[in-house]
Amino acid sequence: MKLIYAPTSPYVRKVMAVALEVGLAGRLEIEFNPASPLQRDPALVDFNPLGKIPALILDDGSVLFDSPVICEYLAATAGDTTLFPASGPARWAALTQQALGDGLLDAAIANRYETVPRPVELRWPDWTRAQLAKIAGALDRIEALAPELRGDAQPTIGSIALACALGYLDFRYADLGWREGRPQAAAWFAAFDERPAMVATRPREHVA
Repeated sequence: MKLIYAPTSPYVRKVMAVALEVGLAGRLEIEFNPASPLQRDPALVDFNPLGKIPALILDDGSVLFDSPVICEYLAATAGDTTLFPASGPARWAALTQQALGDGLLDAAIANRYETVPRPVELRWPDWTRAQLAKIAGALDRIEALAPELRGDAQPTIGSIALACALGYLDFRYADLGWREGRPQAAAWFAAFDERPAMVATRPREHVA
C-alpha cells in the first residue's frame, strides 16, 4: 500500500497514528506530495480528483480517500475492533468525536489559508472571526468530553482525531492559548499525546 503523504498534514497524522496503533505502519510505502489549495498537482489528481491528501493506493491499484475512509480501512484490514467500535452507542460516539476533531481542523486550516497565503489587502476579518468561533466551540466541547475520554481504556478514532486536532493547534496556532480555561482537555491531551503513535507522528516541516 502506498500513502500519498505530507508530514505537516494533521489528516495524514491521523492516518499514520491509526496505522501505528493497528500494526500496519510497516506495510505503508510513503510518497511525499506538496499538496496545495492554490495549485493542483496532476500526479495527485490522478489518484484523488479533489487534489487532497491523504490518499491510499491499494495493492490492486484502487484508491481510497480521505482520512476517515483510510483510517477505517486500515483498522478493518488489521482486524481491529477497538478504534472503530462495531455497533451501538460506542461507535456513534467515536465517529462523532472524529467529526468534531476533523471539523476543528477544517476551521483551523481554512483560517490559516486566509491569513497566511492570501495577500493582506484581500483578507476577510469576518471569515477569520467565524473560523475562530468554530475552533473555540469545538475546544469547549472537547473540554466537556475530557472526563469521558480519560475513562477510555483504549483509544478510538475519536480520541485520535481530537488529539491530532489539538496537536495541530500547538503546531500552527501556538499563540492561541487553547488550554486557557480548559484544564481537563489540557490534562487529557498531555497524557494522550505521549502515546507512542502520537509521539512518532508529531508534525514536522518537510525537508526535500
